[in-house]
Amino acid sequence: MIVSASSSRSVYYSARTLLPAVAVLVLLLALLSIASLMLGARPISLPVLNAALLHYDPNVTEHIVVRDYRLPRTVLCILCGAAFGTAGALIQAVTRNPLADPGILGVNAGAAFAVILAVGVFSFAAINTYVWFALAGAAIAGLLVYAIGTSTGGATPVRLLLTGVALSAVLGGIGSSITLLDPQAFDSMRHWQVGTVGGRNMNVAASVAPFIILGLCLALVVTPALNAAILGDDAARALGLNLIRLRVAVVIAVTLLAGAATAAVGPITFIGLMVPHAVRWLAGPDQRRIVPLTMLGSAILLLASDIAGRLVIFPDELEAGIVVAFLGAPVLIMLARSARTTPL
Repeated sequence: MIVSASSSRSVYYSARTLLPAVAVLVLLLALLSIASLMLGARPISLPVLNAALLHYDPNVTEHIVVRDYRLPRTVLCILCGAAFGTAGALIQAVTRNPLADPGILGVNAGAAFAVILAVGVFSFAAINTYVWFALAGAAIAGLLVYAIGTSTGGATPVRLLLTGVALSAVLGGIGSSITLLDPQAFDSMRHWQVGTVGGRNMNVAASVAPFIILGLCLALVVTPALNAAILGDDAARALGLNLIRLRVAVVIAVTLLAGAATAAVGPITFIGLMVPHAVRWLAGPDQRRIVPLTMLGSAILLLASDIAGRLVIFPDELEAGIVVAFLGAPVLIMLARSARTTPL
């Protein structure tokens, strides 16, 4: 295969500009991770944090706080933030819909509804069991939105958006009705329904990590093909792209990411809408930069939201999903009022 000089310069320039951005985001993520372990109702000093991580003593209260409470929620923020954001970037690219997001298009709602069924109807209380329901619910909801949105013509952004919002409302209403039938069974899930990383142990992170990591790896594999898919079906086929294979891979990746993350921390929305847009503003339309930068940026957003939630009404906490919604709702309004959104 012959590569032109201009093409080589383009690839080199892409890699040259990507690496510094990744380095900055990784450093910011590391600093926020340390802050997440230190800040909260019981502040932890840096020497105590170091001792808790390297020389754990189960008789020291601060060590228990770090290892059993803050470390799991920090890991979940990184995993689930990256999952929600990457799922949004993939959906926006493959549907060429700048308003797409796993929360807005009903994928998160489908996963959450399946979890409610698993807990309320089948009495599956362990995450390693109901995570499979979440994956199935995410896949079915996503396919249903796409099928309904394309039933009367092309899958326009507005049609998919309206279908997703309608399906989310229906599933949310039915799910709320189920929880009201047996409030005691769902008492422990009240915070989960608005999106929270608090009160989770490392078993939750270990249960969803394989699905999320697999989904992130699959997203990176399909990323180069997304640039061709954005050009349109005819252009993509002319470039030799197998659109069916790409869409199947994206559906699998989004199902793994959104389903597992929702099972772990609840249906947190707007991350997959905000971060890909912010990355496109800063890094341009190349999906080879958008997807990896979105992974890091989304993890940073959820981690920062969780930290802010601990501090804004100290000593009480505000759920991370609520903080993200405070940020995401104005962004959605801005995009809806804008004459044009950021081009894909």
